Parts: sequence; C-alpha cells; structure tokens
Amino acid sequence: MTTKLREVAIELEVPFHDIDGLGIVWHGHYYKYLEIARTRLLRSVGLDAGDIIGPRFRFVVVESHCRYTSALRYGDCVRVSAWFGDLRHRIRILYDVTNLATGRRAARGHTILATTDLDGRLLLETPPGIVERIGG
Repeated sequence: MTTKLREVAIELEVPFHDIDGLGIVWHGHYYKYLEIARTRLLRSVGLDAGDIIGPRFRFVVVESHCRYTSALRYGDCVRVSAWFGDLRHRIRILYDVTNLATGRRAARGHTILATTDLDGRLLLETPPGIVERIGG
C-alpha cells in the first residue's frame, strides 16, 4: 500500500459533452479529470507551471495510466483524489476517481513526471528543493 503524501481532492459533475454514444463518459475524458486533480495537487505545494523553484525546472509527463472499474454517466458527481507517491527519481502521482452517488470507485490511475532543467535535459533525481516542497 502506497502512503498518501499530500492528498488533495476535487469534485465535479460529469457534463453532457463528456458522454459518448453509449451514454457513458468516453474513456479519454478521465485523463482530463486526473489533470484537474494533478494541477490542484501541484498548486497545493507551490509547484504549478511557472512556480517550479525559480523557475529553474520543468516537469514532463513521461507516463500515464488509467484503469476503469465502473462507468460514469452524465450528471454523476465525482471526487478525484490525487496524492504523491515516489519522489526520488521521478514524481509519481496516484489517483482515485469515485462516484459520490454510489460510493464506487470509477477509476484508478497514475501519472509519472520527470524533471528537466530549462534546456530540457532530463535530471536523474528529483531536485531536493522540489522534494522539500512536497514534504517527502
């Protein structure tokens, strides 16, 4: 079990324009929901785009994954929780998407961010200043 470091949550209502022909949320929209939660999480520790230590560094998404477990539909109220996992070599952010009406998990996912310098060179470890901001 991964420790939930600095967990935040957002809530949203599934809009009609996110629904596909089968009446459920199209799978690609889940990534949008994860992105909203990730942005809130990074802002909570002062690491939003433009804030990143100086700004001396940048984050690039190098991996994302979403496993769907229960379909969401138009009008469903959803909570997306996001928290930091591993920080040492890259920043792993984990997510749970929960349908608030049923209490069922709709999806679970993760995003992995690599840190680069301003010239785009990949850093092999997350800079200490970033780890300190997160609290790891």
